[in-house]
Amino acid sequence: MKLSDFDFDLPDELIATRPASPRSASRLLVATPDHIEDSQFSNLDDWLRPGDRLILNDTRVIPARLSGRRTRQSAQGEVSAAIEVTLLSPDTDGNWTALLKPLKKITEGEDVVFAEGFHATLLEKRDGQGVLRFNLTGDAFDAALAQSGAMPLPPYIAAKRAADDQDKTDYQTVFARHTGAVAAPTASLHFDEALLTRLNEMGVTFSYVTLHVGAGTFLPVKVDDITDHKMHAEWGHVSDQTVQDIHATKAAGGRIIPVGTTALRLIESAARDGQIVPWEGDTDIFIFPGFQFHVADALITNFHLPKSTLMMLVSALMGAERVREIYDHAVKQKYRFFSYGDGSLLLPPPKD
Repeated sequence: MKLSDFDFDLPDELIATRPASPRSASRLLVATPDHIEDSQFSNLDDWLRPGDRLILNDTRVIPARLSGRRTRQSAQGEVSAAIEVTLLSPDTDGNWTALLKPLKKITEGEDVVFAEGFHATLLEKRDGQGVLRFNLTGDAFDAALAQSGAMPLPPYIAAKRAADDQDKTDYQTVFARHTGAVAAPTASLHFDEALLTRLNEMGVTFSYVTLHVGAGTFLPVKVDDITDHKMHAEWGHVSDQTVQDIHATKAAGGRIIPVGTTALRLIESAARDGQIVPWEGDTDIFIFPGFQFHVADALITNFHLPKSTLMMLVSALMGAERVREIYDHAVKQKYRFFSYGDGSLLLPPPKD
């Protein structure tokens, strides 16, 4: 399979830079193997059934983008340079791997100051990234980050506007719980408390998993033969209770519907041997056409970047030709695309 098989033309004006308000006011495209219907996300209960179980990713996005300055003495006196930092992931010592721009403007051992009393030292450069040690830890670090950091909006939004305080609410799900992601599980952004309550009252149940979405989710695929692509790894956890709930739902004839590609990738990672089991660790699962799904019966997701691994994932679920038809319809009907865009409910043929 070639990368070009997952390409499509997208008018720039369809890239959403703000979410719908309220959250559930976004549009919803519902696709079966032979039918497409245009709806509203607030009407999701029209398409779900009592006994269905939604799998929700409860990761919490940190305000991982920081603006600081590096200062040093030179023959011309004190000179400084602006340094933009995007935190990626902490290590076991509490240091952070981060993207630094421009990386060449800072040397190992130098400090980047973000605010009074809040700075980080560059310990080393590694694979085009930096390793930072902050002067604060624990609750003090979290408070300083909340004060100085901005939400790490995807590149296609950041290119159009800067992040602001509204994004600290907009780019976070209403059920976010476990801190660690640097990108949101964006299909979940459509859910508000009123919709969750209504679904619960009709007999739809919820289970939670945690996948800390990394910045690698936005990395482009650079190989022509997609089977040569290496996925980035992200940390995830599937609890024993969630596994029990999934087994019970399947036994009763209900459907397992992950909300977002992150939740889908995680539950399928926990079911590589055919049956889902409790699981914790780093997953680099790559789902593309030919993949055998063991858990997911359908998927709620947004509309994805051309030639992305997420286009490959939805093509694995629905079929590549069917996804081309779905996306052609979405473009013609002017659905809003990507992280702050509209949603879709993809309903593949039932498994044998």
